Amino acid sequence: MEELLVTLHGARALVIGNGRIGKLLSQRLACLGADVTVSARSNADFAWISATGLHTLDTRLLAGHLAPFDVIFNTVPSRVLGLAELAEIPEECLVIDLASKPGGVDFPAAQQLGRRAIWALSLPGKVAPMSSAMAIRDTIYNILQEEGIL
Repeated sequence: MEELLVTLHGARALVIGNGRIGKLLSQRLACLGADVTVSARSNADFAWISATGLHTLDTRLLAGHLAPFDVIFNTVPSRVLGLAELAEIPEECLVIDLASKPGGVDFPAAQQLGRRAIWALSLPGKVAPMSSAMAIRDTIYNILQEEGIL
């Protein structure tokens, strides 16, 4: 939030990807009063996104639809924001890539175009290591239980 030029309340936010992180992030942004659009690829995802009161966008068709946003969060771990897409993003828009490697943003292109882009790798572990460790532990225990090992 320190990097944004606007508050999240009323901000036009795009969350690229409707996986685990995208679903949680989009709901929290909406709770903070952001006008949230979520990109996905499947009709089922579009239906669920719309059912929660959020706007939809097809991840495969981002080009031509990025200019209205104040902040863009990427959760897709493959290139979705290349030179062409970044060129249409306003200079004041902040792009935050939350995806694991290789990420979804062409950072050299963003720098070349003067766009503000942050790759926030391992963010939970950096700001809340204890909570992150407990979440990983719980996930491992759940997997072991599902496999009948515990």
